[in-house]
Amino acid sequence: MNTVVTERILPTGQTVQIVQGDLTIEPADALVNAANPQLRHGGGVAAAMVKRGGEIIQIESDEWVRQHGPVTHSQPARTSAGLLPAKYVIHAVGPVWGEGGEDAKLADAVGGALRAADGLRIHSLAMPAISTGIFGFPVERAAGIILSTIEQYFKNKQDSSLKIVKLVLFDEPTAKAFLAVMEKGD
Repeated sequence: MNTVVTERILPTGQTVQIVQGDLTIEPADALVNAANPQLRHGGGVAAAMVKRGGEIIQIESDEWVRQHGPVTHSQPARTSAGLLPAKYVIHAVGPVWGEGGEDAKLADAVGGALRAADGLRIHSLAMPAISTGIFGFPVERAAGIILSTIEQYFKNKQDSSLKIVKLVLFDEPTAKAFLAVMEKGD
């Protein structure tokens, strides 16, 4: 069972929630997958999504890469969500810690996921702490970048279809780190 830790209504009207729990069971119009450029869903959030959502997610991901090539930080891929509680999965490629330019790449991944959601004209989006798992991005640093990118996106996109963005964080330490960063911004 997922738990809403806190939520904030942005000046632009959208709600940002911090949710502790399992992204693969969070109801939303789209879920963001923390992906690699080849969309090989072998570990972390990606593997959990395929396990719960079904092999169709991997099949459609393979087809996306065949048609469009490797996924970039700023241009995520989109597939159906299979058996997940969503219509779509937006596959955002976050940076691997240590590859250089990680902050900008993470902001690009988050902004790309938000643009993709708006392109689908959906109202709710749930995303993980992109790059903080097997990609090694420091959680507190990622929290600041993810939260500020979301807020800046809505400042610049007044006609967004999105009404709620849920940051679904698997463990308590990650949820606490995001909560601390959000409270600092108040």
